[in-house]
Amino acid sequence: MALRDAFGLTYSGATEAGFSSYARALRELQCFIGDPVGSIDRAITDEPGFVMAHVFKGYLHGLATEREATAVAQSCHAAALPLAGTTRERAHVAALGHLAEGRWHEAARILEDIAIDDPLDALALQVGHQIDFFTGNARMLRDRIGRALPAWQKGMPGYHAILGMQAFGLEEMGDYARAERFGRQATAIEPRDGWAQHAVAHVMEMQSRQKDGIAWMRANPEAWTKDSFLKIHNWWHLALFHYDLGETDEVLKLYDGPIYGDRSTLALNMVDASAILWRLHLGGVDVGDRWAALAANWLPKAAAGNYAFNDAHAMMAFVGAGLEGPAQTLLDAQREAMHGHDDNAAFTRDVGHPLTFAIKAFGEGNYTEAVRLIRSIRPIAHRFGGSHAQRDVIDLTLIEAALRAGVRALARALTAERQLARPESPLSALFSRRAADLSEN
Repeated sequence: MALRDAFGLTYSGATEAGFSSYARALRELQCFIGDPVGSIDRAITDEPGFVMAHVFKGYLHGLATEREATAVAQSCHAAALPLAGTTRERAHVAALGHLAEGRWHEAARILEDIAIDDPLDALALQVGHQIDFFTGNARMLRDRIGRALPAWQKGMPGYHAILGMQAFGLEEMGDYARAERFGRQATAIEPRDGWAQHAVAHVMEMQSRQKDGIAWMRANPEAWTKDSFLKIHNWWHLALFHYDLGETDEVLKLYDGPIYGDRSTLALNMVDASAILWRLHLGGVDVGDRWAALAANWLPKAAAGNYAFNDAHAMMAFVGAGLEGPAQTLLDAQREAMHGHDDNAAFTRDVGHPLTFAIKAFGEGNYTEAVRLIRSIRPIAHRFGGSHAQRDVIDLTLIEAALRAGVRALARALTAERQLARPESPLSALFSRRAADLSEN
């Protein structure tokens, strides 16, 4: 049995009921709302032979950056492999197999080819876009979607998601005006599209439009928070605007409330929590026992060594909480990870391990070493994933380390660089004043 969707794509083994659940899962993923795992599980229950349902579930778990979720992705691949399917579906199965084994780049390449042949394959575009994000591939964040965009038209199911992804890709490539235009178009079509909402927030962050960003995020929070699994990250973006303005009390209020009030144990959410507390830590803000609570939730992942981007943020928590043992466990796990054959071995070797060491050195007051390590990886930091806004914490740590180390020439150079990149940022002005004071002493 096979069905065709509204775009003419074939789904082998699907029943009407199963495909209805599949379509629901896709809409949920495109908006980052609801429970796409639950929806796709219902599709599999309805028809165990529905190959793309197994693939979809595998993708959801493979993108979670959690070791336990990776095992589920591998099981989904095993279930999908023997099922009959079209050429497109077999390519999806192959992509899932690579993702489940940590070969992110190879999975992305296969998904790229799927979308070239079938630009209306929304799942191929969505998953490929997420992999581009997790691997820090700014050009493909833009071009993967740009290639498919001519095939899409207003009124097609999921068109808003295509616009939202295009917005984020344009932003990561520095095309801010068009990025904002695409993102606003997407949210006008579908106000609950959390990814498009976040793409516009990224534009405003990169342009240091803090007041615009606060207005954008606070205009209709119900739309991007209701039943959203991206809401913590979007609240984090709001916190960044307040942070840049020096509004520490508001940042802590957001942290204690929607960002980490529920003390999530998911790595993707804990990354945001670590990232905002570390920024405050760099500014000398006493965050009380918040580090201890966050570090306790990072502890079970200290030895995971499966995604270098997560490792760096776990180290922030361990340093903040003063936990030497877990910090050492994490570094040992990274050394082991670098011997692997998956892409994370390179993520860790090239960027993750030296950055994690730098964070630890900063915490120990060895600012000269932190400067040395960060300068060695800064030009290639995109290789271990994340966005420009997320990786900005690397620059912030470098600047603060240079100021504290008293490296006058470097501190002046780095603060001048930041002032040029973010001329409207109050934080840039603060760094410049501190560097000037340093040079006069």
